[in-house]
Amino acid sequence: MNKPKHHVFVCSSSRITGQQRGYCVKNDSVEIIQRFMMGIEEEDLTGDVMVTNTGCLGICDKGPIVIIYPEGVWYGSVSPDDVAEIIQSHLVGGKVVESLKI
Repeated sequence: MNKPKHHVFVCSSSRITGQQRGYCVKNDSVEIIQRFMMGIEEEDLTGDVMVTNTGCLGICDKGPIVIIYPEGVWYGSVSPDDVAEIIQSHLVGGKVVESLKI
């Protein structure tokens, strides 16, 4: 596998036991992951962007959380409707979505 240009992490409130329970999963983090995967495919970024779900990141009051590397940008209070803007602005255009940055 080649190293992706971007790695997107989305909190899905996964626990060590494998259970998903917590703030982010209750606020559509699974749909956020699905929208990233669909949008990345639609933009033909599959080889350039990897999406990974994470366990709890510990800042639930700012969730759902999306982190994009290598830039190390943290986005908070992300909704499924924000995903297209993050893809277009950040992953395609190289510009941070300031209104979501934490």
